[in-house]
Amino acid sequence: MAGKITKDEAEKRIAKLKEVINYHRYLYHVEDNQEISDEALDSLKHELKDLEDKFPGLITADSPSQRVSGAALPGFKKVEHEHPMLSIDDIFNREELDFWEAYLQRIAGKRNISYFCEVKADGLALSLKYKKGVLYQAATRGNGRVGEDITSNARTIESIPLRLHTHSTLNNKELQKTANEIILSEEVEVRGEIYIAKKDFEDFNKERKNKGEELFANPRNLAAGSVRQLDPGLASSRPLSFLAYDIVGSGNFKYHSQEHEVLNAIGFKTDSTSGKCANIDEVYAYWQNTEKIRENIPYQIDGVVISVNDNSLFEELGVAGKSPRGIRAFKFTPKQATTVLEDVKMHIGRTGAITPLAVLKPVKVGGVTISRATLHNFEEIERLDARIGDTVIIERAGDVIPKVVEVLREMRPFNAKKIKLPTKCPKCGTGLVKNMGEVILHCPNDKCESRKQEYLNYFVSRAAFDIDGMGPKIVNQLLEEGVIAGPIDIFKIEEEDLLPLERFSEKSARNLVDSIEKSKKIPLFRFITALNIRHVGEETAIDLAQYFGSIKKLKESSLDELMRIDGIGEKVAGAIHEWFSKKENIRFVESLLAAGVKVVPPLKKIEEKLAGTTFVFTGSMESMSRDDAEKAVRSLGGSSASSVSSNTDYLVAGKGLGSKRKKAQELGVKIINEDQFLALIK
Repeated sequence: MAGKITKDEAEKRIAKLKEVINYHRYLYHVEDNQEISDEALDSLKHELKDLEDKFPGLITADSPSQRVSGAALPGFKKVEHEHPMLSIDDIFNREELDFWEAYLQRIAGKRNISYFCEVKADGLALSLKYKKGVLYQAATRGNGRVGEDITSNARTIESIPLRLHTHSTLNNKELQKTANEIILSEEVEVRGEIYIAKKDFEDFNKERKNKGEELFANPRNLAAGSVRQLDPGLASSRPLSFLAYDIVGSGNFKYHSQEHEVLNAIGFKTDSTSGKCANIDEVYAYWQNTEKIRENIPYQIDGVVISVNDNSLFEELGVAGKSPRGIRAFKFTPKQATTVLEDVKMHIGRTGAITPLAVLKPVKVGGVTISRATLHNFEEIERLDARIGDTVIIERAGDVIPKVVEVLREMRPFNAKKIKLPTKCPKCGTGLVKNMGEVILHCPNDKCESRKQEYLNYFVSRAAFDIDGMGPKIVNQLLEEGVIAGPIDIFKIEEEDLLPLERFSEKSARNLVDSIEKSKKIPLFRFITALNIRHVGEETAIDLAQYFGSIKKLKESSLDELMRIDGIGEKVAGAIHEWFSKKENIRFVESLLAAGVKVVPPLKKIEEKLAGTTFVFTGSMESMSRDDAEKAVRSLGGSSASSVSSNTDYLVAGKGLGSKRKKAQELGVKIINEDQFLALIK
């Protein structure tokens, strides 16, 4: 504020600034919404700091300016928990879930039991204590009875309110009254989880990589290490968040679900996917759905927490050992397991890249038996210090090939063998090369049989010519029988060539020939993908197709022109230009066209009708796949994202909806069905 200001005026202005800053903190950190820019909010905080510097007597503990304390702490004080922070027993399948319910009913006398389910965030448990609505203590779980006082660090976390306020009105008058009482109470304890969102973690590690600093292994390690720093300034530089799940020691709630409603109303972020379940079947359905959508949840979770919703019954059930009887953590199907590394084989890819593959003692991970896993490259083998005979941890995420993530060196046998770096291609014997600035070894022989087969598999795949019914087994069979020797031969196949072969009847031979004929009409971007140009994947092929519009223009492009395309750097441009400079590659393109391949140019971005709009898809659509829907959006100038945020313009809701619809409703994002989406992209 300009000019001189009296203490009374400053006090009123400070009160208003605190109110507005806290409101926008709640919007951003609790509701994932934003009404003003970061710059505008920073300006308000700056004004508050200036006024408090002029009138230090007006600084209060709940001021947003007090989030970061400058001095490092000499050490953490011990805090004894008035109510122990007990652990939660795990269950892993439906059988154990049913057994737990039967156990509860025996104790509860066959009463109907309803439940409350929420995600189990993979973070660090934290206890927050408030006196008359102002934060005065934050403590870690520790051993459950005694933790560490990390109040100074907790104050730096924007999603932890320094003062409790009622940010939204509850429909239930009794609950509203309870919320108001909590804000004014002598003491209330809130429990939750400190975590780091997946995107924040990626951005944080990216920044460290750019600075040449060591990367963190996962969000949980970074979160746990950050809150245990003695310097609050360092903690404040880490992207920490807080998710609340419990109000402790208050007898004002009949149901645990009501605690979540009040937590959200008084300023805390809670799990937006949580909900009440009337019976154990609904609990299991919630767990199944959450496992399906877990990749869309912005922070890491490793299961679902199930609580008996009736608080009086929960207390009546009591504690067994170190865990309450009325709560269980239903873990997701495990993604990791330990096994023995028995051997290492070399896989030669379509571009000649050599990938070391671990041969493992078979082990089940996520319900699938795994006997192979990638070791990525030889620098990774060296980093892991992996040896044949080692016990290793393998990880499997979704349908991605399993990978070796850690070696348990303490279990290494005396006769473990070092893995030797190969010097020759294991298939053709050609000397391997490593390009400058790369870690991957390559077989440079274009005639290598392994490279040829891998490329043919890629050539007929969905990403390229998409020849239905022509998988790796058929490709291998046609190569062995001499029906094909390269990609061009595929378009010359006739029924008579297939009928003498095992697996082929008249019908299957006819179907494959029809599929080959149908595949000859191909979009430009998939044609470019099929050429197997180094560093050119599907996204780059789409960019090239949109920019040039024809294979002729791409073929004739200069290096400078390629480098002008958004998203294509010097290395990729160089690889494309080099590929088209070779006569044999030009002959290959001409041979494909001579074989009857018709390249379809991309649709023009008509006025880029979806420019600047972002779409998120949930559920399944009947008329097209999600990939095709996203491509349609891109062709009209729009973009797609995996999760709903304040930047989302449309949520396209198909069948089998998850939590995205609820999130979209909370943020005011427009929800459209499949027909409305089709009308938009017509």
